[in-house]
Amino acid sequence: MKGRDILGASKSGTGKTAAFVLPLLNKLQKVVKKEDKVVRALIIVPTIELADQVSRTIVSFSKYLPIQTVKVQGGSKKIDQVQKLKQGVDIVVATPGRLQDFIADKKINLEYVNTIILDEADTMLELGFLGEIKSILKSCTQPKQMMCFSATISQNIKKLSKEFLRDPMIVEINSRRDVVNFIKHRAYKVDKKRKAELAAKLVKDMGVEQVLIFVNKKESADKLFEYFKAQEIWTTVIHGDIKRGGRAKALTLFKSGKSQVLIATDIAARGIDIPELPLVINYDLPEETDSFTHRVGRTGRANHKGAVITLLTIHDYNAFTTIEKHLKLNVKREIMDEFEITDKQPRQARPRKKSLSEKKGKIDYDKRRKYTYASQKKKREEEKKNKKR
Repeated sequence: MKGRDILGASKSGTGKTAAFVLPLLNKLQKVVKKEDKVVRALIIVPTIELADQVSRTIVSFSKYLPIQTVKVQGGSKKIDQVQKLKQGVDIVVATPGRLQDFIADKKINLEYVNTIILDEADTMLELGFLGEIKSILKSCTQPKQMMCFSATISQNIKKLSKEFLRDPMIVEINSRRDVVNFIKHRAYKVDKKRKAELAAKLVKDMGVEQVLIFVNKKESADKLFEYFKAQEIWTTVIHGDIKRGGRAKALTLFKSGKSQVLIATDIAARGIDIPELPLVINYDLPEETDSFTHRVGRTGRANHKGAVITLLTIHDYNAFTTIEKHLKLNVKREIMDEFEITDKQPRQARPRKKSLSEKKGKIDYDKRRKYTYASQKKKREEEKKNKKR
């Protein structure tokens, strides 16, 4: 409200969109004109789904205000979006690629923009949109307030804020390491070749109406989709190779309850908001803790209880332990009946027993070892000298 630049972070589902849309609308309603409209606010998002979600929120909140919002995004006809821009607009919600095209073709004028918001900034960096963002910001010549929002504040986000934000206020509601009390975590060890079988059994046995399953690759998503279909489980799938229409249809079927399972890759699932989603399954373990946080954030939203099940093959043990440390979790590894592990288990390093003096903190082990080695070396050198004499 004071016009300061902001770097904001909070878990998925805690209301970041409302947190920046409401003050923005409050500011704009004082200056917008019914006639002679110009683009005053620009919200940049990484995916089409998130553009849909954010624009729906703005339209809902501004229902009784003279404020017009337009989406500029891929997957839709350019001519329709250009026509809406010509009719006059106050807020533009855009994906970087399509927006850059419009700027290059002089289909949009951003010289009056005084508020810029980067939403899901970490995802935009993951998708390699940094160059597009720099180019877009050069087209916004007016003094502006910039805000950058994310579920977590990573090192890359800090670098981004140093480059684009001016003396920003850092508002971090929750650290990524805080455990969400409304989410119950479970982990099942399983042989790699039986992961799909276990996932299908969990879906059937738990009897949950909606299950969001995360995979790491598009190929894995398609294979799991075909397996679930063969198991007569109503399933839809979304990933980067599926066109906008197909993704929108898959989401609609899942939200309406016509399909029980939605299989998704991380990027395709960003921006998905499913109220009271009861269960998330990590079919594949993500490579980074931040991705795990984003996945977990799809359930347990707005103080509704949720559950997360993670499937672990022998190659996932160490990575999952790292994620547990980062998030201060302690998840028991379980083995489902009739799914006994046959894959060769990795060797586990046995912890060295500490001496009484170490337990009492009297001497550091590494220092003691160095001291012992040095004293023995000195003793050997003295013995050699005595022999020579």
